[in-house]
Amino acid sequence: MITQKEIKYYSSLLQKKYRQKEKKFIAEGDKLITEGIESGFIPEVIFTTTPFFEEQKDYFNSLKEFRIEKIRTVELNKLADTKNPQHIIAVFPFIDKKFKSQQIHSKLLVYLDNISDPGNTGTILRNCDWFGITDVMISENSVELHNPKVVRSTMGSLFHLNIYENISMENLEELKRKGYKIICTDITGEDISEFTLPEKSLLVFSNEAHGPDYSIHELADHIISITKKGKAESLNVASASAVILNTLV
Repeated sequence: MITQKEIKYYSSLLQKKYRQKEKKFIAEGDKLITEGIESGFIPEVIFTTTPFFEEQKDYFNSLKEFRIEKIRTVELNKLADTKNPQHIIAVFPFIDKKFKSQQIHSKLLVYLDNISDPGNTGTILRNCDWFGITDVMISENSVELHNPKVVRSTMGSLFHLNIYENISMENLEELKRKGYKIICTDITGEDISEFTLPEKSLLVFSNEAHGPDYSIHELADHIISITKKGKAESLNVASASAVILNTLV
């Protein structure tokens, strides 16, 4: 039986400093949890309410090898990042991959440069998954991968991808020495409809408000852009990533 001390411990994972310390994160909803389990990730514990457990007996029967704790709705709410949680929450170990350039073999990599909005980050990861990108790198100044809003926005795609966090300029320079061309997306640049990806490419998506970091711009082999036809000042980076990946991949 779950204790109040454990509830307090697991609810602390809603805060970044405790996630980083414990190397665990919270996932909400049966679809997200199922994606994690089917991708080989083992939940430390699964929380649900008694009514939901009774309604979904077949589903929970399929999870009987894992620790399942039935708790009150008021307790579940303490573990949830959303106002109306989906009656089931799981705690997973970090998806903590260490970057080693010699282990990177994909022809096309994606790099998130200073993407601070968790919804954008999660959606870009989902877009990468949709278009078959397997390796994604996240800069040191981007939002944390295990932020609850990022996790939720990926809709399970974070379990399908090789994601490397805290990637530095030195890491990018190392990839460039390995033959990767740095393709930077910006509001001005070569029209993507006329651009062909080099055989080995690292595609950079940047913060839409600030544009690419100066050092990234300097390192880039190519600058590409989506041609603007209307009067909008900028295009949401997650939307832009879908357009660019659909055009180039």
